Amino acid sequence: MTDIPQPHKRRPRYQGKHPRRFEEKYKEHNPEKYGEVVQKVIEGGKTPAGTHRPIMVDQVLNALDPQQGHTGIDATLGYGGHAVELLKRILPDGKLFALDADPVEIVKTGERLRKQGYSERELVIRRFNFAGILKLLGETDGGFDFILADLGVSSMQLDNPARGFSYKHEGPLDLRLNPEKGQPASALIQKISEDALAEILRCNSDEPHSEAIAKAICENRKKITTTTALTQTVEAALLAGYEKPETEITRSIRRVFQALRIEVNDEFSALEQFLRNLPFVLKSGGRVVVLSFHSGEDSRVEKAFTEGLAAGVYGSVSFKAETPDAVECYANPRAKSTLLRWAQKA
Repeated sequence: MTDIPQPHKRRPRYQGKHPRRFEEKYKEHNPEKYGEVVQKVIEGGKTPAGTHRPIMVDQVLNALDPQQGHTGIDATLGYGGHAVELLKRILPDGKLFALDADPVEIVKTGERLRKQGYSERELVIRRFNFAGILKLLGETDGGFDFILADLGVSSMQLDNPARGFSYKHEGPLDLRLNPEKGQPASALIQKISEDALAEILRCNSDEPHSEAIAKAICENRKKITTTTALTQTVEAALLAGYEKPETEITRSIRRVFQALRIEVNDEFSALEQFLRNLPFVLKSGGRVVVLSFHSGEDSRVEKAFTEGLAAGVYGSVSFKAETPDAVECYANPRAKSTLLRWAQKA
């Protein structure tokens, strides 16, 4: 039977000279084919749609010191930028285990890295939260030489309106790193008490207007199912008392999204479990680097490393968090809040 040829389907056109919506940026979604376009976006200090730019690469490599033949873990694979740089250092005889809890992005990244020539022999991709790194111990010869954990969310998640992570884009108020697990932020808002919500905003993001914002959210909870609705509610709550600078309002909106994201993903508990497991999976002399993006994460990392040093678990740790230099912050504004801490097992 002869196949009937299908008519050519034209790509939907966008208004204006340049695409604005995430789904319209088809060239940025295809960096292999449109490399020049992607490079122009990067040179303009932006992150191409559907990608993520690895942060503090040189500092990470310097702290981890990966060598040929090493076995390591990239505990938060994301777009794979750090993973590729680590693989360059440990091949041909090394092996990298790459973890990610996001069922959407791990498939895309895995397919792209396999096309680049990284096979299962040198790059083992596993879909689970980094709190469960003990699961990998049986697949190694006595543990790992290095471990990297880049906390927070990736640009792919932030920029895709369908994932509901950003106040800048209209989308469902979800905020889950794994959309197949747990409840979205919109569901949490429908049933949480005002006091409990205020506590979440205080503890997860140090929000100074937590009580006023929690009150407004709970009073309007039935209407808050999208990112835009939440943004407008927070903005209205902050303008109700007295006029505040736009920058202050924007910071509060960001903190509200951050606090809810941390809550629905139980991120602090996962981080604490990861930090407790590190000594059991690192080889003697093995190194770990954690990139965090706010005080709640960094304080937990600092505490675990400092206590580990005092107990003799770690032989050396970073007593001060490293930050990206001005050049990187200018080229990639999303790097500005990064805090890097490292430890080496005794």
